[in-house]
Amino acid sequence: MTDDTTYPLGDDPDSVTTPAGTKLSDVTLEAVLAGDVDGADLVIADDTLEKQARIAEEAGRPQVAQNFRRAAELTAVPDDRILEIYNALRPSGADKETLLDIADELESEFGAELNAAHVREAAEVYEQRDLF
Repeated sequence: MTDDTTYPLGDDPDSVTTPAGTKLSDVTLEAVLAGDVDGADLVIADDTLEKQARIAEEAGRPQVAQNFRRAAELTAVPDDRILEIYNALRPSGADKETLLDIADELESEFGAELNAAHVREAAEVYEQRDLF
């Protein structure tokens, strides 16, 4: 690796943290039973996904890296909104204007530029294929 990222990430559990800052090494059955770790500590952090993206790039897998980066962006988007967007992205799930509004929202409210570009691309493809 060209940086301090160890693969697999679990081999260096102190380098992986939850969004709340809990180290992976602190996520134990004992900690769960004691109430020191809860469901919020089991959510992946954008930093962890970015580490995975760098590992994928170094392994010559740019598409996988791009997927990890899109996932990292989505950690800022509420789960219920992600489900709404997912449903809108189904062919005939929304019209072009709605998809473009979603792209603008992803970009402006969540800084999710990669996902915004992905939604805009979907809108263009759906229009070309008459899927609206």
